[in-house]
Amino acid sequence: MALIVQKYGGTSMGSPERIKNVARRVAKYKSQGHDVVVVVSAMSGETNRLIALAKEIQAQPDPRELDVIIATGEQVTIGLLSMALRDQGLEARSYTGAQVKILTDSSHTKARIQHIDEAPIRADLKAGKVVVVAGFQGVDAEGNITTLGRGGSDTTGVALAAALRADECQIYTDVDGVYTTDPRVVPEARRLKTVTFEEMLEMASLGSKVLQIRSVEFAGKYKVKLRVLSSFQEEGEGTLITFEEEDNMEKAIISGIAFNRDEARINVTGVPDKPGIAYQILGPVADANIDVDMIIQNVGAEGHTDFSFTVPRGEYQKALGILEGVKAHIGAKSISGEDKICKVSVVGVGMRSHVGIASTMFRTLAEEGINIQMISTSEIKISVVLDEKYLELAVRVLHKAFNLDQEP
Repeated sequence: MALIVQKYGGTSMGSPERIKNVARRVAKYKSQGHDVVVVVSAMSGETNRLIALAKEIQAQPDPRELDVIIATGEQVTIGLLSMALRDQGLEARSYTGAQVKILTDSSHTKARIQHIDEAPIRADLKAGKVVVVAGFQGVDAEGNITTLGRGGSDTTGVALAAALRADECQIYTDVDGVYTTDPRVVPEARRLKTVTFEEMLEMASLGSKVLQIRSVEFAGKYKVKLRVLSSFQEEGEGTLITFEEEDNMEKAIISGIAFNRDEARINVTGVPDKPGIAYQILGPVADANIDVDMIIQNVGAEGHTDFSFTVPRGEYQKALGILEGVKAHIGAKSISGEDKICKVSVVGVGMRSHVGIASTMFRTLAEEGINIQMISTSEIKISVVLDEKYLELAVRVLHKAFNLDQEP
């Protein structure tokens, strides 16, 4: 008998029939003697609908009030699933994030979990109930409803599994595991039986949409056993995300290719080449809560240098505005940018022990006439920024160059 936390995404909860399917799946686990906690997202498209509704009232919705609105999506699905579970003959109880209490900081629309009071859930499990928790939401110290940002239900699931010391956290989605790349771009992409937390962390941070990055960070930090499964298949082992490289793991040098269309580049040219200039440029951007990704500072010439970095495309105009505001203060000649770029990355723990990965990647792109604008590397990944129009071609040729379509 195990304690299992199951998380179901918006597609899995997309209609009454699908919610009934989830209830049947949960009932099957319960009949095997397991304790089950279920975390659910809003029905697919519902959060977008609620955001659009808010924007019809206020062009830039107040973050606190927006959280109040978008948190209702999950409140609907926890109620519906609890009803469906009762129809299966199970005792079920629903909880909002505030009721659990999932305590977060006060960063509305992108809050971070600080503590979970798991005592009420444990009491319900002991009484034989299935507990259904709203994903994506929590409450701050002042009692304000908060949300965790896009994909936050994954984080809720993993955080609950960590707090409850669950035997496994199962993330049910519309794909049956983690693939070498997006099968919609490369039909030959393969499902990986296992992948390390390190690789999954890189892939999530680089644009792989299977798991939200914070959920992987949480799982790695608290040693939560994580498995990605399809909610549309009765059977299947999905992909197990493991803590370390095991001898019997797939012997691939590269495990996958991640990509992200949501990128924009900002160029700050002709700034004084002196200590502290990077902070003067990036400090105001960070103060506005904008994530900066790849950074390049050119070699100085005649006392001046150029500085380029990437930000999420949705924050591009905001970041440009901030830098225009400090342009005179930092002594920049010009501020410019480009929002039609993408990032493509190869990821694999095998890079540590193999040479020539970068040269293979760069040669493959060069042979297709694809120009690389920026490069970033770590121990287990190489990322390049390209013109967005080359994204799918780049992913396909790199997938083939590293033989990812073949079993290792």
